[in-house]
Amino acid sequence: MKSAMSPQSKLPDVGTTIFTVIGQLSAEHNALNLSQGAPNFSCQPALIDAVAQAMRAGHNQYAPMSGLAALRHALAAKVEAIYGCHYDADSEVTVIASASEGIYSAISALVHPGDEVIYFEPAFDSYSPIVRLQGATPVPIGLSLEDFSIDWDEVASAINSRTRMIIINSPHNPTGAILQQQDIDRLTALTRNSDIIILSDEVYEHVVFDGHRHESMARHAELAERSVIVSSFGKTYHVTGWRVGYCLAPQALMEEIRKVHQFMVFAADTPMQVAFAEALADPQSYLGLADFYQHKRDLLVTALQGSRFELLPSYGSFFMLARFSHFSPLSDDEFVLSLIRDHQVATIPLSAFYHHNQPTGLIRLSFAKDDETLYEGARRLSGV
Repeated sequence: MKSAMSPQSKLPDVGTTIFTVIGQLSAEHNALNLSQGAPNFSCQPALIDAVAQAMRAGHNQYAPMSGLAALRHALAAKVEAIYGCHYDADSEVTVIASASEGIYSAISALVHPGDEVIYFEPAFDSYSPIVRLQGATPVPIGLSLEDFSIDWDEVASAINSRTRMIIINSPHNPTGAILQQQDIDRLTALTRNSDIIILSDEVYEHVVFDGHRHESMARHAELAERSVIVSSFGKTYHVTGWRVGYCLAPQALMEEIRKVHQFMVFAADTPMQVAFAEALADPQSYLGLADFYQHKRDLLVTALQGSRFELLPSYGSFFMLARFSHFSPLSDDEFVLSLIRDHQVATIPLSAFYHHNQPTGLIRLSFAKDDETLYEGARRLSGV
């Protein structure tokens, strides 16, 4: 259909995401998928049974805007037990229609035109566009390409009177890095006596390896007072397509977030909320996740030992990075395309996680796959 309209784009430089592009190319070349951070295995059958039972029991209409009370109370109890922080289940916990919706609602509610938002690159690709849609300015700070640590002196230099928010993500997508106590100390000191809000993307909160501790903002009282925490049931329970997550924040911040949330989706899917409330009654349903994914990380590392790739440490998340620049002159994008076309294996170029497509010589591998897929992916990569 031809249109007489010529709309002025709010995001003129934004096209189809790299994940969609890689997915389409992978389908064309029948490539094995080590690119997407979505499991290719099933969730626990009991979880599906619980959703089906909820549907049969009539839980098929709108849930309360803030989420089912049983789920909010279960979440508040879980967070207090793990991190020692009390959130009021009625006013400080909201069930959201995916972590992505929670991130959008928080930024939209709390960031205003003229504000600046600091975030760290490489970064999940939605942060910067959402900030720009508010008429605010994203301020990217690059992580070290050696160990993906944060240069807190650079953060200190970037903070000014317009700084409204700092977005952090730990465990980190795409690098697998995690925040350490020294990061918490610097973040606390830099935001003390300020109006800066911390938006903490903690969707991989239960996927932390090698005995390390997840440094949730909820674990640190001074930071919790200024933080919005977003997490995901989809990542925790292997159901990324169900699009349900949760948000934690002090009441004053949550009141504003709910104002946006209610006009975006109003409420997350009801039968899934019923099932998740039941699942949370068993702490092992999420506390066992670290061992589960550490096995998969270690399997892929072992299987790639004979390859030419240099694997970087992954301390959490579903991902690890692999360096190829020491044996190939290709750009990140070119190298990923060559893997799809010549070796039928799909990965993601790390450059896609930068606003200016910075060359890195690194690709991201997802190990949220069944063991057979990991072995076969490693076999194909070992032939590069």
